Amino acid sequence: MKKSTTYRFGMAVISFLSCLPVFAQFSISGTVRETGGSALPGAAVTLEGTYKGTITDAGGSFSLPNLKSGTYQVRVTLLGFEPMMKLVELQKNTILSFELPRSVVMVDEVVVSATRANQKTGIAYTDVTRKELNKLNLGQDIPQLLNYTPSLVATSDAGAGVGYTGFRIRGSDATRINVTLNGIPYNDAESQGTFFVDMPDFASSVSSIQIQRGVGTSTNGAGSFGATVNIQTNTLEKEPYAESNITAGSFGTFKANVLAGTGLLNNHFVVDARLSKITSNGYIDRASSDLKSYYLSAGYYTNKSFIRLNMFSGQERTYQAWGGVPENMLKTNRTYNPYTYDNEVDNYQQDNYQLISAHELSRNWRLNASLFYTKGRGYYEQFRQADKLSRYKLPPVIFGRDTIRVTDLIRRRWLDNDFYGTVFSLDYNSFGKLTANVGGGWNQYTGKHFGEVIWARFASTGTIRHRYYDNDAVKTDFNVFAKAFYQFTPKLNAYADMQVRTVGYSFLGFDNDFRNVQQDANLTFFNPKAGFTYTLNDRSSIYASYGVGNREPNRNDYTQSTPASRPKAETLHDWEAGYKSQTQRLAFTANLYYMKYRNELVLTGQINDVGAYNRVNIPNSYRAGIELEAGALLARQLRWNVNATFSRNKVQRFTEYLDNYDTGVQETRVYTNTDIAFSPTLIAGSQLLYTPVKGLEVGLLSKYVGKQYLDNTSNQNRKLNPYFVNDIRVIYTIKPRFMNEIAFTLLLNNVLNELYESNGYTFSYIAEGRVATKNFYYPQAGRNFLAGVRVRF
Repeated sequence: MKKSTTYRFGMAVISFLSCLPVFAQFSISGTVRETGGSALPGAAVTLEGTYKGTITDAGGSFSLPNLKSGTYQVRVTLLGFEPMMKLVELQKNTILSFELPRSVVMVDEVVVSATRANQKTGIAYTDVTRKELNKLNLGQDIPQLLNYTPSLVATSDAGAGVGYTGFRIRGSDATRINVTLNGIPYNDAESQGTFFVDMPDFASSVSSIQIQRGVGTSTNGAGSFGATVNIQTNTLEKEPYAESNITAGSFGTFKANVLAGTGLLNNHFVVDARLSKITSNGYIDRASSDLKSYYLSAGYYTNKSFIRLNMFSGQERTYQAWGGVPENMLKTNRTYNPYTYDNEVDNYQQDNYQLISAHELSRNWRLNASLFYTKGRGYYEQFRQADKLSRYKLPPVIFGRDTIRVTDLIRRRWLDNDFYGTVFSLDYNSFGKLTANVGGGWNQYTGKHFGEVIWARFASTGTIRHRYYDNDAVKTDFNVFAKAFYQFTPKLNAYADMQVRTVGYSFLGFDNDFRNVQQDANLTFFNPKAGFTYTLNDRSSIYASYGVGNREPNRNDYTQSTPASRPKAETLHDWEAGYKSQTQRLAFTANLYYMKYRNELVLTGQINDVGAYNRVNIPNSYRAGIELEAGALLARQLRWNVNATFSRNKVQRFTEYLDNYDTGVQETRVYTNTDIAFSPTLIAGSQLLYTPVKGLEVGLLSKYVGKQYLDNTSNQNRKLNPYFVNDIRVIYTIKPRFMNEIAFTLLLNNVLNELYESNGYTFSYIAEGRVATKNFYYPQAGRNFLAGVRVRF
């Protein structure tokens, strides 16, 4: 009988492998202790330049087996202790002993430790370091810098990553993503969205970002339904420095900043500062941005405590590109902007003040406490053609027998707000089997919303800056949480995390008699979470977790409804399970998730009892998927980081409401098992990095985003097409004697000139007996470039 091709191929592979040399396998093991003291469990032990790593057990011991002979840098780190590095020439099994001295001063990372995930937390998370941010930080906003992280889709109104930008994680929009700065809430209290445009060049003052996908761990601020983004600003730099970055590129994009720090003065004091300016004309016509910001931080440190005052401010002036491009113009004028008035701008300034402190009460106990205040004030200006005078509380204008009821006018809609509060945590570490945190926060938001008419062709009885509405709101948010991690066996660790959150909101809304009156809403949420991790062997582990999240409706959900039609809060049940494996040359993670929603808020087109197209609750929907991440050292000079998310995102029953202009009533369409809007079934990212010579890195950066629907009907005529974008990044770094380093970066974006849209919106109606649909899109830039130089002393 003729042998199969598969059999012959298999035998050939076996024969080939049998001829390969057998490499000896050795191990590096040892202990980590405090200088002159006891063992240190939980210390991270890594081999620099590889994916190999572990953490010390309850006795402070570690083991790194299955290593080839060679030279290794073994690095040991633990929060609160000075890191230590040892060089090992590995030719036999080697035993090391590390004694870590206490940090000379307390480190800033302690303030976010209570709300960040770690290797013992059974959830999916990604850490982004300052080094990784610097590679892409050429003036684009933070969502663009995080574009290659798993399950994330970034978008830009202006199409070039400067100005109004946003992201979705696992299909969840920014209003469902909790964002904190040093553990302090940043989401807008009313819309729950995050406006990175108000923090221009903030990434230049960031030391690390952690993205927790799903419910995540308990944190402060808005409810997490898609992810938590935990941003930490500058950490202590003990040596003085000065730095400047200059970037220029397509669409008139320009960035310049100056950074400086004193280093640790007299072993106690430190001051850091940054001043930035970014301008861009935008890819979309007239979608310009003029952005300014500063960051100033002063701190006092001892070995057992620190206190730091951060002050940072951003001022943005962006020409509006919110309207989108009509579908029928995409092929003829992709940069179309419906706004033509020369001052159709958004003008806003936000000032942030943070007083952050940490105090070691004893070897096992630490207290972290912060105060914050954020002041925002600004407006967006609009030209309105033939608008009704009655909308602005103005009577008609009468000229003889003529009555004028509409006029051209220019209006400004203002927001003047104050946001202040505190966050705190009490952390316990037994340096054994138990670590725990008790924490929480309180904050209050006051928002003054008002509108002014600054010009009108027919002003009626109005005067300049005629105020036509005034609406004040107050929102109070309080939460407490308790977390505990316990090492049951050397291989099994489990955690429990409980949070209670209360929300009180006072606002101007409609009562059951349709009168506009001041009202109140009060909600209480219980958000439990639990999980475990189990170490299978020295290379791999598994984990699983379950968490509950709750989230209140947004401002418009309250103000544009009555108590009878007001939507309910949303609830999420999140199950996560994963597998992690690390060897010298390969790191791999697979994370399964199932996110079950109750009362998810979506737009259906339904008009409520006060005539608003408000969001409504849908009973059942879910997201299920698998997130895959891998990092591979393909060769000594070639590294490949890749991730992919395969998901299924469904609404079990969806009712669409369509205005029928023929009959004057709404008609309904019922759909079952449709796709959740803006939730692609496949998202993939890749970074192929090549370092041919010292100081030079060439990277091919790729992103694929599958088809997305603009609403929940799965209608093929209302969708975003899939897209595959490739960028090339070249970084060349030199270190001359007279300065720390000079880095040149060239970023060639969308080198294949892919024509794609990353966001959009749709609405449909019935006219002349047919359903008509209007789609609007936000095209992203074709082939373009950014070039920058960074000089650091």
